[in-house]
Amino acid sequence: MLVNFCSYCIASSLKNGVAMVMSVRMAPPLPLIFLLMIHNVFSENSLGVSYTHSHICALKNSSVIMSCSYTYPNRHQIMKVFWTKNPEHGKEPPDLSEDPEYSQRLQYLGDKQKNCTIRLSNVTQKDENEYCFRFITDKLGDKWLGHPGVYLTVTDLQVESPERVTEGDSVRLTCKSSCALTDRATFIWYRNSQPLTERRDRNNQLLLQSVRREDAGRYSCALQEHTYISPAVQLNVTYPPKDSFVEVSPSVEIVEGDSVTLSCSSDSNPPAEISWFKEGTFVGSGRIYSISNISSNHSGEYKCKSRNKHGQKDSDAVTLNVTYPPKSISVSINGSGEIAEGDSVTLICSSDSNPPAEISWFKGGTFVESGRIYSISNISSDHSGEYKCKSRNKHGQKDSDAVTLNVTYPPKNVSVFINGSAEIVEGDSLTLICSSDSNPPALNFSWFKEDQSSSVGSGQSFSALQSGRFYCEAHNQHGSQRSDTVTVTVHGRKLLYAAGGVTGGLGGLISIFIIVWLMRKKQRPNHIAQKQDDLYVNVSAHNGSLSESDAANQNDALYSLITLSNFSHNQTEGKASDSEDTEEVQYVSVLYHRNNEMNQPEENESQYDNIRKYQTDAARRSTDQMVEDQSVIYSTVK
Repeated sequence: MLVNFCSYCIASSLKNGVAMVMSVRMAPPLPLIFLLMIHNVFSENSLGVSYTHSHICALKNSSVIMSCSYTYPNRHQIMKVFWTKNPEHGKEPPDLSEDPEYSQRLQYLGDKQKNCTIRLSNVTQKDENEYCFRFITDKLGDKWLGHPGVYLTVTDLQVESPERVTEGDSVRLTCKSSCALTDRATFIWYRNSQPLTERRDRNNQLLLQSVRREDAGRYSCALQEHTYISPAVQLNVTYPPKDSFVEVSPSVEIVEGDSVTLSCSSDSNPPAEISWFKEGTFVGSGRIYSISNISSNHSGEYKCKSRNKHGQKDSDAVTLNVTYPPKSISVSINGSGEIAEGDSVTLICSSDSNPPAEISWFKGGTFVESGRIYSISNISSDHSGEYKCKSRNKHGQKDSDAVTLNVTYPPKNVSVFINGSAEIVEGDSLTLICSSDSNPPALNFSWFKEDQSSSVGSGQSFSALQSGRFYCEAHNQHGSQRSDTVTVTVHGRKLLYAAGGVTGGLGGLISIFIIVWLMRKKQRPNHIAQKQDDLYVNVSAHNGSLSESDAANQNDALYSLITLSNFSHNQTEGKASDSEDTEEVQYVSVLYHRNNEMNQPEENESQYDNIRKYQTDAARRSTDQMVEDQSVIYSTVK
């Protein structure tokens, strides 16, 4: 139905036109040419708009062409033409070319004669409206609106697909729109945004036969020569796990204390459940297996198992090689029991480390050998002591606990120690002590007197009561050894008394000598007193003639030698001496004889001291500075 704002006139003309047609039909038959003339006259004097499509289904973001034509009386002149939308009765319709939403997208392709076609670009759902063409002539009141107009529906494309399909099945995908597209189009299919060039068809369906896992992906469709592409739809192809493998991070050397992550990658649909195994033992679940503060206990082969409802698959094994410094260091001794001198002994060092450690052996802190095994052949007591092995690699070092080599051997270096003097007085005893070097220590000692076959005593110490040559023998379970001999001398009791008298007499003689020396020093001039000579003092004391009994005991005589040394320098008042300093050496010789008859009264004992002084050669060469003085002093000691 055509509408304008002179609807009455148009309606009247339409009625008249209809009436004329009706009247023509009711009138007697006229020639056909007459009827055509009447129709042409009516068309040339009418106003109207004609649209090619009253409904258009356009694709989102595409360009739409609305084709139309219009008519008006020949005596009229077109003043203005434009398109409007959704006209309302009683209101002047707006010109879309002046609307900011359309001004850049609307293009008038017609003219002011008969063509009123337009192009609307980049249509969206907001463009779904009724669009009408309007024209105005130069005749007053001639404004024409082509209503009803063109109804525009904007649609997008949707891919219709089953959610999942099992590998080997067939599947059909459909590219659908909400309305039937006005233009016949060619469909283009995409998988994962890449066009499937071999799948161009006017049919809006895509058929996949014997689906493979490679067919899984995101599918979308579009129309050729259109920029719009439908939203992608995921096609899931389910299949059992395939190509499972493990990744280790970090991939460099793993050191004890690091953190390590194992990742399991599995190609499966639906996604597989992941389980972790270390050398066949379950250790964890999930795609990622993390180990913090890793230790040597985590070393070994790991696998992941992928499982879904279609099947399962194991990955290849990967090895975790955890490096660490030496630990658990220990030393073992090859063989057991007692180690005797002369045996062969092997020490073995055990070390837990990665990489393997270098081994060094130490005895009491002193390096002795390298290598895991330390062998000692023909062992001796010198090898006894504490041994350690040191284990070292690039991550650190550690010492083992010490082990002791206790080498047993028979007694050696056996000797006798004399507790006191080897000469004793009759009635006393002398203790002899036997010492030895042995392992285990000697517990059995035997004492022997030379020239006697049987032992004279036992035990580590022995009391000697008589003169003779004695030795000891030390015994342990490995053998025995004897010491060298020692001599013990036992004297009679008289010698003890003689020794006491000699001691008292010697003390008196020394006192006399000191008094005489002091008196002589006072009698010297000052320059002589400062010059010391070599003095020789010979003191002898005896008690007269010896009886026969005394002669028998002359070997009891005691001799004492006293040496005094003194050094001084010659000095002269006011100037230095021209001669070299001389040294003075003093010697005191005491000879003491005593009657061995201890019963004689002390008042009958006569002792004489003879003290003589001799000058040295150096003193005699300086006679001008010295006073020759010789004297003999006799004293009686009672």
